[in-house]
Amino acid sequence: MQPVTVTRDGAVAIVRLTNDENRNSMTQVMREAVATVFADLDADVDCRAVYLTGSGRSFCAGGDLPMLKNEIDPWSTHSRFNRTAQWLTTMIRLRKPLVVGVNGFAVGGGFGLALTGDVILASESARFMAGFFRLGVLPDIGVMYNLPRLIGMARAKTFIFENATWTGRQAVENGIAAAVFADEQLDIEGIKRAHQLADGPVEAIGLAKWLMGRTFESSLDDMMAFENLGQSLVFTSQSFQEGLSALSARRAPDFKAASEKETFVKNARRRRSGQ
Repeated sequence: MQPVTVTRDGAVAIVRLTNDENRNSMTQVMREAVATVFADLDADVDCRAVYLTGSGRSFCAGGDLPMLKNEIDPWSTHSRFNRTAQWLTTMIRLRKPLVVGVNGFAVGGGFGLALTGDVILASESARFMAGFFRLGVLPDIGVMYNLPRLIGMARAKTFIFENATWTGRQAVENGIAAAVFADEQLDIEGIKRAHQLADGPVEAIGLAKWLMGRTFESSLDDMMAFENLGQSLVFTSQSFQEGLSALSARRAPDFKAASEKETFVKNARRRRSGQ
């Protein structure tokens, strides 16, 4: 069985981790599959939003124990994390909305994987677990980058240093998750949220993600310059013209149709078809 499956629901790609036997742990095969899937989706102009979740009892149980036992020499570790940094950065900077539905356990690196979402939803059975210091290792898979930005440095340190576990409701209370749902409703609500975002101005959302990712390392002057240049770009887009027209006409905008008119979308499809 493939460790990751991708299905399409209109403009939404549904990515599901499916290695139930291994609780969706981050084996090398899983890492490579996730890397390939998100590289493809990032370049796919017909995909306007992504919903990522797991199957079985876990979203992702973190590190693969055989790998942790057998591939810990410095060069193997360095090479593995160098590859991880590449695909993880692609996920964090995905140029379209990413909704993550955490079903069951998100442990260690699996917790880090969940934090890549722009919108994180949790099931009633979800458990967000740090787990790194239980093994005597550093937080990885972007946790030290994403978690302080989401909940602040003090709460991030407390969660990690105490090897804490949060339920879905506690994740909402602490600012990680946006909402918690009954287990059987998680996918329904997650896909619904992804469709809502897919119906929006995806190009502007992608650019806003890219700029907001630089907020904490940039000066006010730099952020104002980024905003200036970004706004100058999106004002030329078909999505802006559609949004302005819809507002004036007091109707709902059709941003998907507007995207179809964009030159870069047409060119991307032409390249994919080999024309």
